[in-house]
Amino acid sequence: MITIIGAGIAGPLLAYMLHKGGVECTVLEADHGLDARHQGGMLNLNERTGQAALRNAGLYESVLNHVLPGGDAIRLLNRDGELLFYNRGNGSRPEIDRGTLRRLIVGALPNNIIQWNRTVRAIERDDRGFKITMDDNSVTHTDAVIGADGAWSHVRSLLTDQRPIYSGITFIEMRYLKATSNHSVAKRLVGDGLMFALAKGQGIIGHREPNDELCVYAALSLPEEMARERMSRDVLLDHFNGWGSDYHSMLSRSDGALVPRPIYAVQAGKYWSCSHGVTLVGDAAHLMSPFAGEGVNLAMADASDLATAILAHPDNLDAAFADYEAKMFERSTPHQEKSASNLALAFADDAPRGFLDFFESISKHPRQTHGAAE
Repeated sequence: MITIIGAGIAGPLLAYMLHKGGVECTVLEADHGLDARHQGGMLNLNERTGQAALRNAGLYESVLNHVLPGGDAIRLLNRDGELLFYNRGNGSRPEIDRGTLRRLIVGALPNNIIQWNRTVRAIERDDRGFKITMDDNSVTHTDAVIGADGAWSHVRSLLTDQRPIYSGITFIEMRYLKATSNHSVAKRLVGDGLMFALAKGQGIIGHREPNDELCVYAALSLPEEMARERMSRDVLLDHFNGWGSDYHSMLSRSDGALVPRPIYAVQAGKYWSCSHGVTLVGDAAHLMSPFAGEGVNLAMADASDLATAILAHPDNLDAAFADYEAKMFERSTPHQEKSASNLALAFADDAPRGFLDFFESISKHPRQTHGAAE
């Protein structure tokens, strides 16, 4: 039996491909159900990673029915609200809501594969393979464990002592409902797709979402001890003193709470030696900032490659894991490095100059797949 920890996007996609191939697996997920929490904003589907993985699984055509028309447009502004760059997009990197994508993949699975409300407290090796202890003190045993459990993975500790490192940047998430009627300034600033407004050490990043909604992140340079603290709207506005009045209007009128989301990453290119019966996919394996536009795409590529390797070696999981890991290590490192360099570029002393140069360069080479942010 293979046990997958985590039912974000990579875990269910891996389970779906294994199930199709006749390999028994179970997914353990801490969430109480599919709608337990918001899954985050939009993500682009990149041709060589996310799109290829969904095609390999046979799900891409159904996913295409749910992409956001025009959602791949990009706008870059300065702190005064001046438009510096605009690209309307060409549909080669379609945008989809994360929650919708997850729902489509989970919906393709038999109901009994994902066990909801199963929070893992500890994982350890035993003479039967692995012993998994839950928060409710129940115990399950399995032959192999795959960690699809994100940034703060429990499974990672079985392979490496590497821990996520704070980037120095925290996003303050804001949401805007009924944008057309209630948030006209925010809607105009964000535009059709993805918007960046950048300056030294801070920025505002927004995206149009389905159902006339917007998601906006105020990016701030904060010490780690403050990165998870709730922030009042007055304090947030103080951070953007000197920015244009339209930004102040936007920041003062979002719907709901301000949610801090500190940005963490693991060290680029640092992985682990193959270990019997266990491996990682997605953020658990190669957590990076969103500034390469590849996080979920790489997670789906991981799921696809790992499923393919397991189906090729169903009686030798260690060989399958080794084949997968070699491919994953090679693919992920350049994206980790790109995400780190793009994050530094976004908030550099001369921002938004570096991002303007970057966007202008990729507009001349449209097949380039390294995005600026998911």
